[in-house]
Amino acid sequence: MSDHTSHTSRTSTESLAERLTHPRYPRSSRYDARWTIDNQMGPHALWLLEWLGPALGLDALRPGARVLDLGCGRAMTSVFLAKEYDVQVVAADLWVKPDDNAVRIADAGVADRVLPVFAEAHDLPFGESTFDAIVSVDAYQYFGTNDLYLPTLTRLLKPGGRIGVVVPALRREPEGDEPPEHLKEYWAKDPGFWAFHSPAWWRRLWTRGGAVEVETADWLDDGWRDWLLWSQVCAEESSSAFMADMARWSVDLMHADTEHLLGFARVVGRRL
Repeated sequence: MSDHTSHTSRTSTESLAERLTHPRYPRSSRYDARWTIDNQMGPHALWLLEWLGPALGLDALRPGARVLDLGCGRAMTSVFLAKEYDVQVVAADLWVKPDDNAVRIADAGVADRVLPVFAEAHDLPFGESTFDAIVSVDAYQYFGTNDLYLPTLTRLLKPGGRIGVVVPALRREPEGDEPPEHLKEYWAKDPGFWAFHSPAWWRRLWTRGGAVEVETADWLDDGWRDWLLWSQVCAEESSSAFMADMARWSVDLMHADTEHLLGFARVVGRRL
């Protein structure tokens, strides 16, 4: 490799890292930007997890605590939890094979702290009071909107343990049974948008179940800007044509959302 080629590659990497260095997420900024792009499956999971961490609290994420990372995807969040908090993580996912995640986990140097498993969210192979904390980033909306789900999940928590999720969300609920007018074409193409809800909606759902005391249910200010920036970078830089197309679709979605209804909700509850 010539000096010129080496310099060009290094400059490109540094430029990418600079674009994704976010003052709100200093811990995430320490992770290789290319690694996060290559392993992304949606919004920037490390940014969202870094936002979630303080609401969960240091007690739930104390060194050595047992944490279930539910819907971990390609295990980036599991690696982050192990590295940043020195916890023991079970990285559970339905879509990504444990063998694939095991390679990423070993490459990250945390194979002694992260165990990848295959699991479906409604059939989790763990005993009651197994975990000090349960974390789910950009996944809970796929399986957790049912009124009866939270009590079955939180039985896996030790008494006083915390569950914390970050989900794509709406700043407020739509009026009536129709999607927001300016986003109707996106709702028509993807009915998964009906699983997007406001922080107030999530608070009501978790409160009436009686399984947890809801400690946090809030909105990420200007989260749409983070979503847009990340999608723009992934659309340009993703090595997967499918993921690049998904990112471009997200860019179009963010531009179409002229009322900035879309963003992220953070919900944390303590098992009673």
